[in-house]
Amino acid sequence: MQPSLFDAPVAKAIARNEVDYHILPATEKQQRFARQIALRAKKAVPEDILGDRQRLSKWIDANKTRQVENKFDRYPSSKQVAFAERIARMKRRPVPPECFRDKMMMSRWIDSNR
Repeated sequence: MQPSLFDAPVAKAIARNEVDYHILPATEKQQRFARQIALRAKKAVPEDILGDRQRLSKWIDANKTRQVENKFDRYPSSKQVAFAERIARMKRRPVPPECFRDKMMMSRWIDSNR
């Protein structure tokens, strides 16, 4: 027999917010990613958070390593350069050489010459 909402134990659990219907389970992909991070960091993923999507996501954010900055990260993308060169042809003016070394400068040049 299934308990009803009016049974004493179920009513008390609802009153104390012990019903966990609002907790989404962690996805398989999320769990695999957390285990990969744990292997790299030589840590263990706490078993109690493996079932909770939100708590596992917070653990992943706290334990994942930041990407090492590449020396080419500041350079503009090829699409940005192509767009700037197209604007330069239309406006008949050159793109300053320093813009090819900094994506923020290239972005500002594009915005000011549209």
